[in-house]
Amino acid sequence: MTRYLLCVLAIMICSTAFTQVKVVHFNAGWNSSNDVAWVDNLEDCKIKKIDIAEDKKAQGKHKISVVPTLIVFDGSVEIKRFEADISFSIKAKQEEIQEVINKLLVNKF
Repeated sequence: MTRYLLCVLAIMICSTAFTQVKVVHFNAGWNSSNDVAWVDNLEDCKIKKIDIAEDKKAQGKHKISVVPTLIVFDGSVEIKRFEADISFSIKAKQEEIQEVINKLLVNKF
């Protein structure tokens, strides 16, 4: 019975840690050709996509000046921001962003 409770507790802790890490993909409909296609492949985090042409409050709140922009959050705290270059495309790689996520999760334990 003790092992069972420890397993349940471990699962709850892990799932709580994972749900606090979030990657938000900001873009606009007019720039959909530069969507970050691999963002849905990121692991151990929640993914949210926001079209700043439709959600101007989010654009202002997060100070989005170029699209696409990817922001890694731990809870409500911005940890790392990846912004497009002058060609409106992200140069950051999936592995680079996954590394930020992994470090956040490791530091939680």
